Amino acid sequence: MERLELKRAEAVALVDGLFEDIQDAVVSGDPVKIPGFGQFKVRDRAARMARNPATGEQVRVPAKRVFKFLPAKALKEAVMSKRGGGRKAAKKSPARKAAGGRKAAPARKAAAKKGGARRKR
Repeated sequence: MERLELKRAEAVALVDGLFEDIQDAVVSGDPVKIPGFGQFKVRDRAARMARNPATGEQVRVPAKRVFKFLPAKALKEAVMSKRGGGRKAAKKSPARKAAGGRKAAPARKAAAKKGGARRKR
């Protein structure tokens, strides 16, 4: 508001109008691209068969329209630089050696509990 020297009511009206225009365009099926920020669009998903994880039963999922936001490369980079200090994912390197020049011992697996039948007394 101070950057543009607008009154609060004017700024609210501007932002609300912008969001309404974006919503109208996306609902009508047109993608909305904002350079440096991202793209808003709607995609049609086909009907499919899924599985209920609790019962294993096959379930039919109907076709539907889904809203999608695809961030621009500039936005992704800005977010990643704030979070991780600008570092990209490190490539895997060979196993590091522990102090003293020796390799670290592999982690031991916990012994499995035996759940055998109980004895009757």
